[in-house]
Amino acid sequence: MEGVSMSLEGSRMKEEDSYIANVFQRYPVELVRGKGAYVWDSNGKAYIDFMAGYGVALVGHCNDKVVDAVKRQAERLITCHCSCYNDTRLEFLRRLVSVAPKGLNKVFLCNSGAEACEAAIKIARKYTKRHGIVAAVNSFHGKTMGALSITYASKYREPFKPLLDGVNFVPYSNADRLEELLEQDSRERRSIGAVILEPIQGEGGINVPDDGYLARVRELCNKYDLLLILDEIQSGLGRTGMLWASEHWGVVPDVMCIAKGMAGGVPMGAVLARQEVMDALKVGEHSNTFGGNPLACAAAKATLDCIIEDDLVGNASRMGKYMKDGLLALKDKHKVVRDVRGLGLMLGVELRFDVRDVLMDGLSHGLMMLYSGRNVIRLLPPLVVDEDIASRALSILDRLLTREEERRGVV
Repeated sequence: MEGVSMSLEGSRMKEEDSYIANVFQRYPVELVRGKGAYVWDSNGKAYIDFMAGYGVALVGHCNDKVVDAVKRQAERLITCHCSCYNDTRLEFLRRLVSVAPKGLNKVFLCNSGAEACEAAIKIARKYTKRHGIVAAVNSFHGKTMGALSITYASKYREPFKPLLDGVNFVPYSNADRLEELLEQDSRERRSIGAVILEPIQGEGGINVPDDGYLARVRELCNKYDLLLILDEIQSGLGRTGMLWASEHWGVVPDVMCIAKGMAGGVPMGAVLARQEVMDALKVGEHSNTFGGNPLACAAAKATLDCIIEDDLVGNASRMGKYMKDGLLALKDKHKVVRDVRGLGLMLGVELRFDVRDVLMDGLSHGLMMLYSGRNVIRLLPPLVVDEDIASRALSILDRLLTREEERRGVV
């Protein structure tokens, strides 16, 4: 019967492939259920989910508070355009602004991280009246045209050029190079209006900046009268062991983009900004249809309540240390591991080889992980992960690395 079941699962996956656009690197698994830090496939096999929908299952799959909030809201009102007022939206906005970095008290609600970055670009252009923007080498901000313009990887950019002009890339965690560019611009063109950075780079390899870097960037933005935009789409909402990753370095941006897990799995994104910055946009200059819908707002309010009231930020800090210590022990044990880095539950394991085989082997052992570039395993566990689950995951990864070394003849 198992063979028949696997055959049916494979048939459904092939059928889905026949319909859906061929733009995703796909894992050969059909997921049908999730709870906490686990997901189950259509054959009933359980997986420890350290992929978490690319970090979206922030408070765990089917979190009880989120599920209850969605059920209640779905029975009252599902859609309400932002041209009308809504009680659920107001409750969420109050909660969000109450925990936002100081001064970020105006919000634009949208549906994804890429949308948030698109809005941030327009806000920066309108407020500064300058079209130039500085992003970082190995940055990732999305794949829509504006967000793609400030995303570094040529494999994403080249097929769609020309992109937005006025974008400059400088090395990440190198404030001197940024200052050189800004000084040159101030003398010659005065075209740059904003700097956008991920406090910790996700897609680019789980790159943590040197201490003092973000504070120096903040100083440079002040000196040259630029907006500092921080993309906290992956790093925000407690993942790194602080509510906002920028808090590790005491930096407050002018504009902040969030998304991914902010609504517990329901699609949602947001841009937060200082009031005078957001107020540069006038009625009709930027809007959307679904942003701020009551269903997403109910889910997001419940998600924030979970993060704050259940101390998931503290758990991310504690479990992040536990996991990082375990990963560093694996680094000492396995020559195939080149580096371990990250903060909280945003972790990367850099190997000396392509990670694809390790990720695929992980599925057969009941562990789902992500890539971050070709040779970095990215681990984004739900913030509800406990020591037992983390220990199991580390044990599986230990076996996977042993197999990889045997496969490659590493002694």
